Amino acid sequence: MTDPRQRRNLPPRPNQQPPRAEEHLPENLADGLLESPIWIGDEEQVVPDTSPSEALDEPVDLIDELRPMYASPAPFLARFLPQSAPTYQGLKAPYCDLHAFLKYLHEIAWHGYIHASLGDQSAYVLVFEGRTVAAAAASATGEQALGEMLNLYEQGAGISAHPLSHTLAHVLSGVGSRAWKFNLTEDFTGLHARPSGAIFYARGEIVATMPATLPYEGAFPAPLRPQTLILPRSLAGWAHHTYSPTLRGRDAVNPITDIHLAFKAKYGPLGIGLMKAILQNLTPAEYAMREDLALHEIEPLLQDFSKTGYLRDE
Repeated sequence: MTDPRQRRNLPPRPNQQPPRAEEHLPENLADGLLESPIWIGDEEQVVPDTSPSEALDEPVDLIDELRPMYASPAPFLARFLPQSAPTYQGLKAPYCDLHAFLKYLHEIAWHGYIHASLGDQSAYVLVFEGRTVAAAAASATGEQALGEMLNLYEQGAGISAHPLSHTLAHVLSGVGSRAWKFNLTEDFTGLHARPSGAIFYARGEIVATMPATLPYEGAFPAPLRPQTLILPRSLAGWAHHTYSPTLRGRDAVNPITDIHLAFKAKYGPLGIGLMKAILQNLTPAEYAMREDLALHEIEPLLQDFSKTGYLRDE
């Protein structure tokens, strides 16, 4: 039998091992958030019979040939998003709190991508282990594109969320605003884009291909652990301010005080870490980036610190 890699003219690679099986995601959002799905979006979308996570469970010699989800999108990230039937669709304000939805995805450690569409405007956000790790819009990437998605949603954009396997989500997490020189190493994870198509690599092994192209050859290496995107100041100003602890707040991190014992019992290590960061004059956003946390994990703690007298009123 002819090696399928030879038929597709793929570069040589080491022997592959089967990818790990992925957990299946829930089909419906908790508490009946979405009961009657409706299709949204103005771009051409083709929904396959199976999700990419199911396809990757096939023998590795049959390398998955993914199809692009969107027709001729401009942003790099959108260009390489594979077809995937939506787990959630038709989400719109004010019926769905987007921040609560993102928090839910974080709690279930979801993998996939979110698409927001309003007229001819679109934004795309990649979610890895429930954390927003990459984003793209017409003229922005990263945090600014994440903010663009939230702006579109507030203006009435519809949202759909499409699941991916852990492997594909990790591979795509390195796709940003520029491509780098390709250098295949034994542990390379990321996307290799060429005029003839794209190749998805995980730990030096080819896991999928896609007929999505760039006019030149380039690579989008994925970080070992993708970092959580932080909302920009314009949308989360509270996270970019410094806060002043009261004397009670200073005592909260002093192990010899009774206040420390009560504080630690109530807020745990996360609360202790946040208060120490405040004492170091770090903003919540800086602390979140350092500890790889989502802002929605920090905001309720900060609010409670203010209510209970650990922080000065600004």
